[in-house]
Amino acid sequence: MPRFFMKRATQQLGLTPGTLVHIGEKKIEKVRIRIIDYDETQLEEKEVKTVEEVFPFKDKPTITWINIDGLHDIEVIEKIGRHFGLHPLVLEDIVNTEQRPKLEDFGDHIFVVLKMLYYDKEKNELEAEQVSLIFGLNFVISFQERLGKIFEPLRERIRKGKGRVRKSGADYLAYALIDSIVDNYFVILEQFGERIEDTEQELATNPTQEILQTIRAFKKEMIFLRKSIWPLREVVNLLERGESPLIHESTGIYLRDVYDHTIQIIDAVESYRDMLSGMLDVYLSSISNKMNEVMKVLTIFAAIFIPLTFVAGIYGTNFSFIPELEWQWSYFVFLAVLVLIGISMLAYFRRKKWL
Repeated sequence: MPRFFMKRATQQLGLTPGTLVHIGEKKIEKVRIRIIDYDETQLEEKEVKTVEEVFPFKDKPTITWINIDGLHDIEVIEKIGRHFGLHPLVLEDIVNTEQRPKLEDFGDHIFVVLKMLYYDKEKNELEAEQVSLIFGLNFVISFQERLGKIFEPLRERIRKGKGRVRKSGADYLAYALIDSIVDNYFVILEQFGERIEDTEQELATNPTQEILQTIRAFKKEMIFLRKSIWPLREVVNLLERGESPLIHESTGIYLRDVYDHTIQIIDAVESYRDMLSGMLDVYLSSISNKMNEVMKVLTIFAAIFIPLTFVAGIYGTNFSFIPELEWQWSYFVFLAVLVLIGISMLAYFRRKKWL
């Protein structure tokens, strides 16, 4: 339930704006800081032990990517913010992992919040991680809640000098990070699509209570997906159409491509939501049809036995003078009449195609 409704920590109530309080789970024991500094001709990559080792990279003419894994160490966040001149409210948003995707332009740097999604096969559910990006003229700082592999292909491209990333500025690096997150959404949706198709086939053959629980779980996951992805369209649109000098015109073309991908993802999410609503209707219709079949069988049995019970009731009365009871073959005639009535009614029901 916490994934669907925002819950702010009670210890934050009454504090002044900009006070840093980590809201969320501690997903990594120790904060990890990695730096990639590059231009078209040279590359330096290292992992630092103290945040102070990051400071010299601020004024370098090369492009610097600083990646921080772990948001629970408030001191590290404060030192980064102080050295790079980040607004206290930005730092507050970074450590509050309940943020929705958004963008804020501060002139000399741009702040972006995104949701990175993972699919946990063991728990059979989605997990989300907040990713905050801050990029200026020659630097990009990314904040993650834990270690992840989604950015590894981008790091490998930087190491090998593939594509435009080594030839472009910090705005292109920020685009590449956003694009990596958006591309991962396609992987998540593909996995969901396969599971939904399997469930749909099983629903057509055997609509059980377990299928209903699966559909309900899917609908919750779709709500979670929509909550994480839908605001991203506005974020990318602001990046593409903004007039910030930090974003070059050449990068705008790539941002439009990300915007198109975002629209495709949103359309896919809406399509899956419609499919799940249709599957729920199919399940309810199947259960209703099963109930109707049961009621039809019971009604037919009742309709057959009503006249038989009527005849048996007449000859089961306590009157003394019933002529038929004195006949020698009356018992067998009575049985024959009952059988004839039953067969006649069955034939009538079959002719009406009620059987």
